[in-house]
Amino acid sequence: MAEITIAAKTRDEFGKGAARRLRRDKLIPAVLYGHGGETVHLALPAHATTMALRTANALLDLEVEGGKSQLALPKQIQRDPVKDTIEHVDLIIVRRGEKVHVEVPLVVTGEPRGEAVVILEQNSLMLEVEATHIPPHIDIDVEGQEVGYTLTAADLVLPEGALYTGESEDVIVSIQTPQAKDMGESTEEASADEAGDDAEAAAEE
Repeated sequence: MAEITIAAKTRDEFGKGAARRLRRDKLIPAVLYGHGGETVHLALPAHATTMALRTANALLDLEVEGGKSQLALPKQIQRDPVKDTIEHVDLIIVRRGEKVHVEVPLVVTGEPRGEAVVILEQNSLMLEVEATHIPPHIDIDVEGQEVGYTLTAADLVLPEGALYTGESEDVIVSIQTPQAKDMGESTEEASADEAGDDAEAAAEE
């Protein structure tokens, strides 16, 4: 994944009032920490940061005024629940060659054969990978596969140097008949209804 350069400013004002002033100036409050160093409080340009963080696990090359550049990954992103704008970012320091644990999105490509439904058992994978070589996503090709096909973690084709941190038998994708999927959903709904009936009966007692 390519590094995204972000110009950052240090800040020495804190609290809700200071954060609101930063946002009015089209800046996002952030903190940078890791590797045993002191936490650094930063202000990041809102537009550039928002665009960069549209990519999962965006690798940021922070050019902090008055200091050297620093590689960092987003650890936590706080968003406004109504506007969905970024309110605050926690960043963790990484170094070239260092391995990190990150969640990488899964993308299914291709179409299975016949009447079949692709079931994605996981939306993302937890990988151990070099910080400077985090894949944007992992593609899973189901072109021409038939009902009954199952892909486990052992079958995954991962980028060189990447390691799945779960179990090799973990199911990632399966292909089922539409009826099997509908029956599974009906069973879940029936179980929920039964639980609700039991709760109502207990309340009446």
